[in-house]
Amino acid sequence: MIGKIKVGSCLLIAGLSQLAGAQQTERPNIIFILADDIGYSDLGCYGATKIKTPALDQLATEGVRFTNAYAPASTSSPSRYALLTGEYAWRKNVGILPADAPLTIDPTQTTLPAFMKKAGYRTALVGKWHLGLGEKDVPVNFNGEIKMGPRAIGFDYAYYFPATNDRVPCVYIENDRVVNWDPADPIQVSYRKKVGNDYTGRDNPELLTLKPHLGHDATIVNGISRIGWMDGGKKARWKDEDMAQVLLDKAKSFINEHADTPFFIYYAPHNAHEPRVPSPVFQGKSAAGIYGDVIEEFDFCVGEIVKMLKEKGIYENTILIVSSDNGPMVKEGYKDGALENINGHDPFGGLRGQKYSLHEAGTRVPFIFSWPDKVKSPFVQKQNFTYLDMLSTFAGMLELPITIEEANDTRDGSRLFLQADAPKYREYIMMQNNGGQIAIRKDNWKYIPATRNRGAELYDLSTDPSELRDVMMAYPEQVAELKKYVERDYKK
Repeated sequence: MIGKIKVGSCLLIAGLSQLAGAQQTERPNIIFILADDIGYSDLGCYGATKIKTPALDQLATEGVRFTNAYAPASTSSPSRYALLTGEYAWRKNVGILPADAPLTIDPTQTTLPAFMKKAGYRTALVGKWHLGLGEKDVPVNFNGEIKMGPRAIGFDYAYYFPATNDRVPCVYIENDRVVNWDPADPIQVSYRKKVGNDYTGRDNPELLTLKPHLGHDATIVNGISRIGWMDGGKKARWKDEDMAQVLLDKAKSFINEHADTPFFIYYAPHNAHEPRVPSPVFQGKSAAGIYGDVIEEFDFCVGEIVKMLKEKGIYENTILIVSSDNGPMVKEGYKDGALENINGHDPFGGLRGQKYSLHEAGTRVPFIFSWPDKVKSPFVQKQNFTYLDMLSTFAGMLELPITIEEANDTRDGSRLFLQADAPKYREYIMMQNNGGQIAIRKDNWKYIPATRNRGAELYDLSTDPSELRDVMMAYPEQVAELKKYVERDYKK
């Protein structure tokens, strides 16, 4: 009898344990994939015909495709800051950062990874960081433990490169240390003066495999001159053609290790940022030149993530979101032939502007949502949305409590993701450029306030999506209303 009772008790405990495990895994996994400099019409599901993106198109076909989604900013660092903090980046004067800038995010504030971690998620960053490292007035030491970085703001695991792929140092950091660091070859980094004896693009152009266009002529790494100077770290330096695969493998490894527990991954590949150096498999693959090649490589990476989720049996209960940090810039730092060989492809979708701009092509971005367990009837979401709001939106989607202080500037847009005719979730959305100037979109009205260098602008996007006709004089009542929003909320 005692033996039977023990067996029964063990079975009961095992059953309760399995039930608890099942309840734990009912919460969806979340992967937020943020491309770099990919434009509104760079994907097949947004109109591209010269660039093939079957994996992304399939996600859009089976999920939700947003047609009026906006990056919080028209450049990288402020968009990423806003996503991870839920705070407008102009409040903290965050613009494009060098790799030796101090950490811009206050570790004591609520962040998206910290919020997910508190909810029981394992959290990871894989890819581009670009939000500063170390403390103010204490230069980051790439030869030791790097404490003030992604792990300080809520990521359990981080495998990342510090800034952009056109900036030094050209190394990966895993958690708190440079990967493959060699104590016999210490790393020095400067954005103010040359350090060490490495060749530079300015002085040794004959050594370059990719010529600079504007700037980008300092230390040469892999035949490409970068922004800033670097010395040392020879064993740690990345190979540009391997970057996509290296980051993909790290994301897949995290999924494999944590498939049995809820996880949140911020996966931030470098595609399609310059310098564009796809793996040999993708070189010359697209019909839109090198520009299309790196986007097709990005699509492959997304497809591999989906394949991994399906192999682990967790695809149905995984939220996948794909977007871009800002609009495109086809030719900026390098003479890579992207503009000359784009073959009629239009990354802007007929919209005005590009990266850095407050006009539509600077901040309107592709935005795809997939959650097979919940989205049974795919649809197109036409309402305005900004992924600044992901903090409150995830809280609403997962029914997690969030305070006003934690929500910061965010609003809950979760109903947009599950309901085509969802009610409007906020009065207006706000975007910024790298200098912190803003634009506001309310319904179909787009207002760009005046600055010292230019007058204010107003556009009716319902009849003029390309912002060709400024209607400030024709609609003074709309201008007055939108000015009130600026006066009320735009406070640096």
